[in-house]
Amino acid sequence: MIRLYDYVLSGNCYKIRLFLSLLGLEWETRWIDFHPRRDHKSEWFLRHNPLGQVPVIEDGDVTLRDAQAILVYLAAKHDGSGEWYPTGDARTLGEIAMWLAFADGITATASAARLHDGIFFELDADRARAGAHTLFRVLDEHLWFQEQEGRDWLCGPDHPTIADIACFPYVALSEEGGVSRMPYPAIRRWTDRVKRIPGFIPMSGVLAA
Repeated sequence: MIRLYDYVLSGNCYKIRLFLSLLGLEWETRWIDFHPRRDHKSEWFLRHNPLGQVPVIEDGDVTLRDAQAILVYLAAKHDGSGEWYPTGDARTLGEIAMWLAFADGITATASAARLHDGIFFELDADRARAGAHTLFRVLDEHLWFQEQEGRDWLCGPDHPTIADIACFPYVALSEEGGVSRMPYPAIRRWTDRVKRIPGFIPMSGVLAA
């Protein structure tokens, strides 16, 4: 069975829980106290991820860190439909890779602002919020143009991909870092669509549709 090293308030961990649920997979959880105990920097956890970051999964003899990498692995191995990560569609794979990198930018900005406001990390919160708004403008415009072409999701297919799952959590949690989604109607419509995917599960700060 898949084991997930998880912190309950982490958006990056949540995207793995969410995707496991969307795939209908079972998993066991090893909870990591990110704050205040800082389990992720403990000697025993560093043996699983020397970078001291969550999430980490173990699936048989495979151990993986980095949320985006884990999404790729889970889709490639466990998605029988082939829709979440369509390996035979070069264009869509390229688009997915582009949005997975974009998700890292959301983590570095919207998530950083949330860490500052929620558990008082020492960082430049104003800069993080400004960076998040820059990315949200790009995301909102892209989603609006997708809608004009009758498409509901980030990438070309008429169904969600792991790109949507990668970008969703820290967008949906952005208000906790002082990043309002009110100026971004296409983003708000998209987050509502994600919440309506069969198998969706919420987390603290992200309610069901």
